[in-house]
Amino acid sequence: MIRRSLRFTGLAIAALVVAFWLISGADRGWTKTSVTIQKTDEVTGLEYPVIENRFVPGVEFLALGTLAGLALSALTFLPIPTKTKNT
Repeated sequence: MIRRSLRFTGLAIAALVVAFWLISGADRGWTKTSVTIQKTDEVTGLEYPVIENRFVPGVEFLALGTLAGLALSALTFLPIPTKTKNT
């Protein structure tokens, strides 16, 4: 019973990490905490950069989160030593 719930929890963690990574931009670079956006001045028509504080998870977030979830699931396949009663 506990093994089944740990397997499900590990797979759910891995799936949620992948879903969060996809929804928040699926950036294939490193994790960023700020993003530079190009805006255009209405009067002159010139473009200028604006730095926006935003969290964009990168591939290391995806890899570590997925590995953590799969490792939790993999732990349930290890044998558990049982106490034997000597008679």
